[in-house]
Amino acid sequence: MDIVQFPINTLHFFYEISVVEVGQHFYWQIGGFQIHAQVLITSWIVIAVLLSSATLAVRDPQIVPKGIQNFLEYVLEFIRDLAKTQIGEEYGPWVSFIGTMFLFIFVSNWAGALFPWGIFQLPHGELAAPTNDINTTVALALLTSLAYFYAGLTKRGLGYFGKYIQPTPILLPINILEDFTKPLSLSFRLFGNILADELVVAVLVSLVPIVVPIPVMLLGLFTSGIQALIFATLAAAYIGESMEDNH
Repeated sequence: MDIVQFPINTLHFFYEISVVEVGQHFYWQIGGFQIHAQVLITSWIVIAVLLSSATLAVRDPQIVPKGIQNFLEYVLEFIRDLAKTQIGEEYGPWVSFIGTMFLFIFVSNWAGALFPWGIFQLPHGELAAPTNDINTTVALALLTSLAYFYAGLTKRGLGYFGKYIQPTPILLPINILEDFTKPLSLSFRLFGNILADELVVAVLVSLVPIVVPIPVMLLGLFTSGIQALIFATLAAAYIGESMEDNH
């Protein structure tokens, strides 16, 4: 049986790509502020990909869509169905918010799973998916919280706060606590799953750089898409819940 041998330099290259430094960050110092550069760089790349795709889709729209226009129209229809299912008939104004959340998280997750960010060396830390960083997921969760508070207050006015004493005023502390646990669960679920997936792939690539990590990477792509769907679905569900009338 022939044993395939790889040069040490090749194995070292795969190992360098697979290295994940947890807790190490690269900052830009702008005036008196420290800017988390890793997240900004990768977030800008994700945003550029989304804007470029949207621009290509609407540059020359066809009555019978094809190519990227057909794909993006299918994605839009999927997001509309998701928003309508969770929010109800008043879903229209929230399609753009839910869609932005879903697409940003989806592309961010896949960027972390597909792109070898490790080839770009930074003084500290490394480039990775924006959702690999707790700062990003917390920001997305807080935006979701603001969205469902806004939705509830817009639809029901000050009567929105009546939900905190339903079905009995005894549950007031628990109902208030729920508003804190929602963003916590959203942010840590997304962050934990994406970080764990990238760490598992990193370990496998460092140990067995050829073939073996591929099934795990494919599974990571699937779970990354599921995590984006879960986040968007829960965000829409929270918005729909805040707009319901309590009787």
